Amino acid sequence: MFFQKLVHATEVRRQSLFAIPVIVDALQGRITLEQYLAFLTQAYHHVKHTTPLLMACGSRLPERHAALRPAIAHYIEEEIGHEEWILQDIAACGGDPAAVRAGQPALATELMVAYAYHQIDRGNPLSFFGMVHVLEGTSTAMATNAAAIIQQTLALPSSAFSYLTSHGSLDIAHVAFFEKLMNALGDPDDQAAIIHSANAMYRLYGDIFRSLPQAALESA
Repeated sequence: MFFQKLVHATEVRRQSLFAIPVIVDALQGRITLEQYLAFLTQAYHHVKHTTPLLMACGSRLPERHAALRPAIAHYIEEEIGHEEWILQDIAACGGDPAAVRAGQPALATELMVAYAYHQIDRGNPLSFFGMVHVLEGTSTAMATNAAAIIQQTLALPSSAFSYLTSHGSLDIAHVAFFEKLMNALGDPDDQAAIIHSANAMYRLYGDIFRSLPQAALESA
């Protein structure tokens, strides 16, 4: 089945993402408020593109993939407005959500989003599912656990973790839906495009974490 092929073909890049020092440190309780706010800021700047990317993907699906349009609509219904949750988390941390909304993303975040649009516009629109695989798979593996550790470390209220906790639980169901969707794709070119995109996204998403502040941890 294609889903297992996708997991196997991207495992090396997946492990590289999980080995990024700032992720390892956060999961071991070594994180600062500055880092958590920086993470949320970059999350806002890519999550706000999820619905537009889904719409772009759906609009460019060829007729042979018409059966995927209801799945795209389902994803849109599930994902719309999640960037507002992140702004609420930022406010609960004492950050400035208005400044984040008006601000610019880090270059790493901008490049990841641009790559997703480029693949949809100029490549195979199904490449977007490579991004879905990376973001949802990473959430199920880390989000809920990370939220509990970060909350304990920084003594923040539960209201500062709606994005992480919701995606940790929501994406478990999403991954099951995604697995069924991927297993229905039999075209080798579509499969190759999704694998290529997922491997690229693991690198690009990892670069966002590599761009987060680390000096405080290094001196701790």
